[in-house]
Amino acid sequence: MQSLQVTIEIEGIQTPVGTIRGDSGEDAVFSYDMSYLSSPEAAPISVHLPLRARPFSPQDTRLFFEGLLPEGFTRRSVAEWMRVTADDYLSMVAGLGSECLGAIQILSDRESSPPPSYRKMGEDLLRAFAREGASRSAELVTQAHLSLTGASGKAGLYYDRRTRTWYLPVGSAPSTHIVKQSHIRLGGIVTNEQLCLQTAANLGIPVPKSRILHIDDFRDENVLFATTRYDRCFPDSADLIDGLSVPRRLHQEDFAQALGISPAEKYESPGKSYLLQMFSLLRRVSSNPIRDQIKLWNLVIFQILIGNADCHLKNYALLYSENLKSVRLAPAYDIISTVQYPSATREMAFHVGDEQQIDRIRRKDLEDAAREIGLGRSIAMNAVDTLIAGFPEALAKAAASLEQQGFTMAPVFQKQILEYDAASRLRK
Repeated sequence: MQSLQVTIEIEGIQTPVGTIRGDSGEDAVFSYDMSYLSSPEAAPISVHLPLRARPFSPQDTRLFFEGLLPEGFTRRSVAEWMRVTADDYLSMVAGLGSECLGAIQILSDRESSPPPSYRKMGEDLLRAFAREGASRSAELVTQAHLSLTGASGKAGLYYDRRTRTWYLPVGSAPSTHIVKQSHIRLGGIVTNEQLCLQTAANLGIPVPKSRILHIDDFRDENVLFATTRYDRCFPDSADLIDGLSVPRRLHQEDFAQALGISPAEKYESPGKSYLLQMFSLLRRVSSNPIRDQIKLWNLVIFQILIGNADCHLKNYALLYSENLKSVRLAPAYDIISTVQYPSATREMAFHVGDEQQIDRIRRKDLEDAAREIGLGRSIAMNAVDTLIAGFPEALAKAAASLEQQGFTMAPVFQKQILEYDAASRLRK
């Protein structure tokens, strides 16, 4: 039987919270430690795993902890490197749990994690990571014991701004950035994502800081996309590892984890009403539910304006304070204009009113959606009109900035997004 110790960082201190026990993912159950439950600092590690003495079912245990793992080809590549099957989530979280999204760590009694350290990544290693595909990122995360969600090739890296040097965190050493490969995804996707993120920021939508790294030139195989981790922060007086300041971990969980929905079901199926579930979640757990509902509504409108049908449940998250007592909607991430790619689906990840085809969403669908989620019509539609009015200028400003940096695809994407013209449909 495996026994995995689960800890969570609370104000800089990694605190034991419970244990996962089982022979496999089929029977493994998570339970909180009684010592944690009796602590005044105790807070749930997930909305779906509230504080209680009895163990959670294998299904509920899997829903949260499997949500920490990579998906798709990256998951299969990681499983191959670890010599386990891709459906053996328990072995994978045991091997990768030293550094996850959020503040969770998972430690195995069977395997010892390497001591925390930072390994310098020279230009050759960055070039190899950019060019060699998802298998290279799988090798990096396995060697470093890092677990990141998503299907694209990515790794958690540490950036030292003083020396402009990148490092691979090993063991429990926290990363500062999530760095994604470009060429294994869709053409020009890094420029596409940065354009959309900067446009969102120009409209006042909270997003993490991000930058495009080009090793030799601007071709996709030489480009990486680095996003500053919003679930990491530097205290005034930080500990050091290898002479580098160590960030603190902030806990987060995506909406699929919080709602108890499997990663395999992150796209809405008939009768699920994901949009309603998302807003109900914020009303229930957010420390500022009114403000966070407005932020989420603005983000939903923005996804439609840029033509992003891939806005599934794992691309929205809750962000916890350092003491776990406050919960807010996390900054927006993984935003691209999917309609630029003929191979991408036009079916939204959730219904908006009665419509799920992104090309057919009209103003009435937004009015129906606002009524369903309990958002006042005046507030909801004023937000629509405000975003529509500011969208062309925000997009143009973002495109011009990227073009000045040498990313010539930016004005091309700008033109295509404007020709997609979701704004006209949302005015009707």
